[in-house]
Amino acid sequence: MKTLKQCLTGWLLAVLLLCASPLVLAQEEGAAPAAAPAVSAPAAAPAPAPTLDAGNTAWMLTATALVLLMTIPGLALFYGGMVRKKNVLGTLMQSFAITALVSILWMMAGYSLAFTEGSPLVGGLDKLFLGGLGVDALTGTIPESVFMTFQMTFAIITPALITGAFAERMKFSAMLWFMGLWVLLVYAPIAHWVWGTGGWLFDRGILDYAGGTVVHINAGVAGLMAALVLGKRIGYGKEPMPPHNLVLTVIGASLLWVGWFGFNAGSALAADGRAGMAMAVTQIATAAAALAWMFAEWLTHKKPSVLGIASGGVAGLVAITPASGFVGPAGALAIGLAGGLGAFWGATGLKKMLGYDDSLDAFGVHGIAGIIGAVLTGVFAVKAIGGTAGLLEGNPGQVLIQLLGVGATVAYTAVATFVILKLLDLVIGLRVAEEHEREGLDLSQHGEQVYE
Repeated sequence: MKTLKQCLTGWLLAVLLLCASPLVLAQEEGAAPAAAPAVSAPAAAPAPAPTLDAGNTAWMLTATALVLLMTIPGLALFYGGMVRKKNVLGTLMQSFAITALVSILWMMAGYSLAFTEGSPLVGGLDKLFLGGLGVDALTGTIPESVFMTFQMTFAIITPALITGAFAERMKFSAMLWFMGLWVLLVYAPIAHWVWGTGGWLFDRGILDYAGGTVVHINAGVAGLMAALVLGKRIGYGKEPMPPHNLVLTVIGASLLWVGWFGFNAGSALAADGRAGMAMAVTQIATAAAALAWMFAEWLTHKKPSVLGIASGGVAGLVAITPASGFVGPAGALAIGLAGGLGAFWGATGLKKMLGYDDSLDAFGVHGIAGIIGAVLTGVFAVKAIGGTAGLLEGNPGQVLIQLLGVGATVAYTAVATFVILKLLDLVIGLRVAEEHEREGLDLSQHGEQVYE
């Protein structure tokens, strides 16, 4: 829609200049301009109706499938390989069940709350159960049904990311209740703040191309709150809890890397030059962060680990997400390096220093790298790419807007997530019984085992 408005504005200016040119020429030649006839001004031309673009639609169908690939099987395998073998199926089940649950909730109310006009804090109820979503409805040059489903995949992966923070200890029933409430009460409002027409951060000009605040800071902070409310796993810090199968984790990280091109380049909502730049900077930042984590770990622990380089790659994907439609290659390199080093510190030094059990580093990777990427977007934004200049192009105020968005997201997510968790703990209980935790979630929650 923004491109359409820009084109229309440019067309109207051109018409005005064309009409004014005889008068300008006459004045330059010294001729007195004739008196304007007393006629009423013509009515403004109506804006042309949006038309479907087959190429953009084809790309967005592909991007939507790529983002869904990020959760199932990407994130499911990434997390599933890092837990102990008694919790593998339970971890995979969480991602799969969240995919199904959030799809229905997004259809029922989430999309309407996030992307229809309402108040500055939350959208309206105009599209509950996707009412009015016909085959001819468009968002820009793509069907609104495609845009809705694309955004649905974002809403799916965000709560799935949270599960890494409380892995191996939450009841499956409590997890379903928590995720359902969280998507409607936390994710949808913040999505409206940042991306929705009339959202208060949207109106202030926050830059978040594909979800630095909406997805990653949101999920990371919620994960930290969940880890703190549930407490540590039994034996945490006293007995080894190594990943049971890093092959699965690397496969999952690789699928995340590939799927992320749909996440970032797809957020252009078009197959155009901005989507191409978003893809390029995503690749650069991810590679930089993977190497940054690897070398930091090599220097610190004397050996570069497979888990480390995979985690670093994910951190780079996270850090570039808010910036991907606003920065160039040099900015992407800097953001990737900062995101990889910051997440390495968050997943190792910070967690050890504060002593919380963020099982699979949901906050360490997504929260920390998300904050770094969101703030640095305001530093490295290039006007020629995304229409907004950053600090390096003489607009320091953009950094302040980014900090406002980060602070508001952290504060609201922390408080709302804490309240939801505490209420659920009072009503149904959050954590599995001690004997069930020792037995493992696979058997205690699902009656199955991945290995005999």
